[in-house]
Amino acid sequence: MSIDNDPRRSQPFPGQPYAGAFPQAERRSTLRRFLGGSPAAVFAKLLFLSILVGAVMAMLGVTPGLLFWHAYDAVRALVDLGLDTFHDFGRWILAGAVVVVPLWLLSRFFVVSK
Repeated sequence: MSIDNDPRRSQPFPGQPYAGAFPQAERRSTLRRFLGGSPAAVFAKLLFLSILVGAVMAMLGVTPGLLFWHAYDAVRALVDLGLDTFHDFGRWILAGAVVVVPLWLLSRFFVVSK
């Protein structure tokens, strides 16, 4: 029997993982897994993309401060709209409660009196 074709060689020892089950590419450091590659390569990619996006923003006349204030104004408008909606919703609840609660109380009094 040939050693290369022996099915017992592919089985791990009890308590030990099979060496072929985890290829070398899977045994990367936590930092490399988090970054998605080597730190130098990721830094180079981010630097290139930052230059590219910065150039496009400069051509369009957009600054980081302007982006921040536009985002702030958009969030503020959404919050104001949401608060106005809750204000209207609260009025609907009060208007309905003026009718529903007395009717409910009357129905409870009639049920109890039976």
